[in-house]
Amino acid sequence: MRVAWLLSMCALLAGCGDPPPPASLFPLEPGRHWTFDVRTEWETLVIEHETRVLSTEGEAEVGGVTAWRRRSADGVEWFLRVDDSGVYRVAAKTDLDAEPRPDAQRRYVLKAPIAVGTSWQSTTAPYLLRRKADFPPEIRHTHPEVPMTYTIEALDDQVEVRAGRFERCVRVQGTAQLKLFADPVVGWRDLPLRTTEWYCHGPGLVKLVREEPANSNFLVGGVLTMELLQWH
Repeated sequence: MRVAWLLSMCALLAGCGDPPPPASLFPLEPGRHWTFDVRTEWETLVIEHETRVLSTEGEAEVGGVTAWRRRSADGVEWFLRVDDSGVYRVAAKTDLDAEPRPDAQRRYVLKAPIAVGTSWQSTTAPYLLRRKADFPPEIRHTHPEVPMTYTIEALDDQVEVRAGRFERCVRVQGTAQLKLFADPVVGWRDLPLRTTEWYCHGPGLVKLVREEPANSNFLVGGVLTMELLQWH
């Protein structure tokens, strides 16, 4: 996320074959693969694991512009661009969509300048919070867009995951609040949603921690940790 490693707009419009250096913190060139372990620890003391595989698929035309396409093995695709403002998403597609769905506005992954204190807003959804009794239990169905503020907190973190030890990593913190009815005793509460992400030169994202505590009789929350296992 530093301006020096950001792709120029003209290079994107020209359809360059490989993205320039910005991809050292968020690789976009085709042929890259990442395997993550995703561990979810619920407040009910249940622990779940799954493996998530991501890949880069090259350039694609979407909404009249050229974007870089990332894909998850479960069929979800993201279309991203880079310019002197940062790395941002312009569209997304699930396996249920016939065509990519353009974003109404830029959804930044990393915003320039890559410096401590750089901040931006985007929307998120409560991925972990659930109702214990109501259907559907997932809160994200009723609250699909919650404003979250992201801030670059560090530029030189050391991160050790199963894929290795990485230096000079950028740490991004995301914070949001969601007002929900917790239980009849405390009533409505502002529940925190927190995301911490580490981006390192070379692999890009190596670790993500999502915290959605509920501490409620009506709700259940938890902590999700996504850790890089291997990449190439």
